[in-house]
Amino acid sequence: MNREHEKGNVLFLILIAVALFAALSYAVTQSSRSGAGTADGESNLINAAQITQYPASVRTAIVRMIIGGVDVTQLEFDPPVDFGSLTSPTFGVFHPTGGGATSVTAPPEIMASGTQGTWMFNTRYQITNIGTSAANNTANDLIAFLPGVATSICQRMNTELGIVTTDDDDGNGVPDAGILIANIPVVGMNQDGGATGIGAYAATHVIGTDFAGQPFGCADFDDATALTANGDLVYYHVLVER
Repeated sequence: MNREHEKGNVLFLILIAVALFAALSYAVTQSSRSGAGTADGESNLINAAQITQYPASVRTAIVRMIIGGVDVTQLEFDPPVDFGSLTSPTFGVFHPTGGGATSVTAPPEIMASGTQGTWMFNTRYQITNIGTSAANNTANDLIAFLPGVATSICQRMNTELGIVTTDDDDGNGVPDAGILIANIPVVGMNQDGGATGIGAYAATHVIGTDFAGQPFGCADFDDATALTANGDLVYYHVLVER
C-alpha cells in the first residue's frame, strides 16, 4: 500500500516539473520576441544591474561597521594601495579589519569614455526627501557616486528604478541633477582617510526635482548643454540616510 502511494506522489511531482518547465520556456520565448529582448536592451539591463549591485554590497559592509560601534563620520574609503593612510584599520570600509568590502572600478562597457570608472564616496551632497533636511555635517547623506556613466546605461537604470523624467533641458533622456557642472563629484572630493574625513557638506549640493525621495538614480550634472563632457552623467547611491 505505501509503495503504491509513493509512486503516485512521484508522478504528481513529475507533472508539476513538466508544467513549470513549459511555463519557463514560454516566458523566455515571449521575452525574446519583445522589444526589451534585443541584444542592446539585454546588455544595458545587465550592465545597469552591475552598477546598482556594487554600492549595495558596500552599504552592507558599512551597516556591519556601524553596528560594531564605528560612527559614520569615522568611515574611511581608502583603497588597498592606500591602507597606510587609514586612521585605523577598523575605520577602513575596504580593510579586512574594518568593513571588508571589495574595492573595485566600474567596467569600461558602462562608461561613456570606454575606460574603467572610479567610485567615489562622500557626504558633500544631499538628496531631497531622503533623511533630514538639516544642512550640516551631522545630517548630510553618505553617498556613493560613479561619474561618467554612458547615456544608454543611465537611461536604462532610471527606467528600471521608476524615475520619471520631467526636467531634461538637453533632451538626452536623463533628468537634471539641479547642480552646476562645476560640482560634479571628482577625485578631489573622494574620501582619502586621515584628517580629511568624508567631506564637508556643501549647501549648494542638493540633488532634487526628479530625484526627490529617490535613494539611487542617474543624474545629468550639466543638463544645460547637450552631449557635454563624459563625466556629467553620474550614478548616485545613498549608503547612509541621515
